[in-house]
Amino acid sequence: MGMGEVYHVFTRSIAGYRIFNDEFEYSRMCEALWYYQQEERVRGLCKFKRLVKGDSDENRVSIVEIIAYCLMPTHIHLVLEPLSENAISGFMQNVLNSYTRYFNIRHGRKGPLWEGRFKKVRVENDSQLLHLTRYIHLNPVTAGLISRPEDWKFSSYKQYLGRAVGGCCPEKFLDIEVETYKEFVQDRISYQKELAQIKDLIMEQAA
Repeated sequence: MGMGEVYHVFTRSIAGYRIFNDEFEYSRMCEALWYYQQEERVRGLCKFKRLVKGDSDENRVSIVEIIAYCLMPTHIHLVLEPLSENAISGFMQNVLNSYTRYFNIRHGRKGPLWEGRFKKVRVENDSQLLHLTRYIHLNPVTAGLISRPEDWKFSSYKQYLGRAVGGCCPEKFLDIEVETYKEFVQDRISYQKELAQIKDLIMEQAA
């Protein structure tokens, strides 16, 4: 793969506040991710929507590669490769500020939406990246929101299975067949659920 610098970027809402309440809000965040990914952002909603749908644009230049993502009701997981210095910081600032403005206007609220600065952890190798994408794609299953990862609309999992288009290019970073990856993810579902239950039990005992 020849992986450069790749990071797991994670941010959550302030005080566990639910920041995605319906499909419109999830979709608005997805649009922000694809829009602020661009170095030179296009003007005009029609052209922008074509880019979101994966249409080619010779002048499209990205500041980050979005390798994987998953939007959850109270938090966001991203796997990013920065393509320029300080690209992740600028990208995240734009995305989070944009969504905060949208959310506050829609819900008639004021103030911050995110719990401090986002967290960023470097991914050290291909194997770690592969396991990280599986963990991220299984988040909605672990949380009991769905039973199968492909049923969650707001992650990159369907793109990994070749069933959807979008801003992610998993084949650029992971040399793995679609069916092999699907089995790799599904084999972990029960175990990841068990880990979540154990974690909840420990937290209850500690309370």
